[in-house]
Amino acid sequence: MEVILREDVEKVGARGAVVKVADGYARNYLLPKRLAVAATESNKKIVEQEREAHLRREAKLQSEAEGLSELLSNVVLTFKHRVGENDQLFGSVTAKDIADALEAQKYRVERRRVLLEEPIRSLGEHTVNVRLHRDVTSQIKVIVEPE
Repeated sequence: MEVILREDVEKVGARGAVVKVADGYARNYLLPKRLAVAATESNKKIVEQEREAHLRREAKLQSEAEGLSELLSNVVLTFKHRVGENDQLFGSVTAKDIADALEAQKYRVERRRVLLEEPIRSLGEHTVNVRLHRDVTSQIKVIVEPE
């Protein structure tokens, strides 16, 4: 059965592609989950319009993310934490702390967009990446000082 994919489906194809799949796979999985539609002429036109709208929306989101990236490149966040012997931090600076500090400065960034391998547990200056869009990543400076 030939279907037109409405979303990217792993190991099948990308959004908007016309693919040939097993009848049962299409009937029992792709069509009920609205991941695909039957490949008719009218459906091809509808899916093409959806694809164009998706591309316009994606381009708008990317341009907004690039503008925010320029603003975030100048941001410096300072955290004051208690320290013990040998300048060892009590606690750490997490992605949530960074997202909350950005929110306090009127930058709306989700916690999961802050890319930290592990929480910051040392004093000093650190560079943290923030993924604003699939193709746009910004770097912010985080300074951890003793209280």
